[in-house]
Amino acid sequence: MGRVRLALLARVFAALVLAVATHSAALAQTQADLTVPEPASVSLDAATTSLVAIDFLQSTCASNPLCVNTLPAMANALSTARTANAHVIYSVHLAPDNNIVPEVAPLLAEQVFAAIPGDKFFDSNLDYLLRQTGTTTVVLSGVSSNSGVMYTTAAAIQRGYTVVIATDAIAAANELSTTVALWQLLHGPGANPQNVPLQPKAVTLSRSDLITYK
Repeated sequence: MGRVRLALLARVFAALVLAVATHSAALAQTQADLTVPEPASVSLDAATTSLVAIDFLQSTCASNPLCVNTLPAMANALSTARTANAHVIYSVHLAPDNNIVPEVAPLLAEQVFAAIPGDKFFDSNLDYLLRQTGTTTVVLSGVSSNSGVMYTTAAAIQRGYTVVIATDAIAAANELSTTVALWQLLHGPGANPQNVPLQPKAVTLSRSDLITYK
């Protein structure tokens, strides 16, 4: 009886090892399939560019270490845009959930609009704000990568804008969500899988230190 039990246990153990190995291989393959090109350098026309900061709020960012880690890059992106006199626009949730973290707070003259989570064009005046400033290129940043950033990108492209993502200034609840979002951004509306810089009506993955203005 002891030998039978040992044999049975050995079979169960072998099956578990095989299952773990299969899962690990599948996960590795999935991660490999989600790889995207390196961020591209872009030079933007400040007069026709708006930097949109999505939901850097106390409720969405302050308690999320991944978002907190993006704040230095976001502060750099804001400084570069402001120095060049590019337009800066912030999205917040409906009051009272509209408190932006102080590290990347808007200046008095910068526009702030309220929108629901997800597509920031939906039921908001974002498109009006962009048209009023003559914007044709939108630089997107914020939280969450797989919600506000991803869905707003698709909506922007559908409206004819060219989109640049500051990849070091976006975050989600976990790293995998951002990884998936980056892949989807290049393969969704206005597909640009090779990350060709500034392909019209498409998305370019860039980085705060690779975004300059002229």
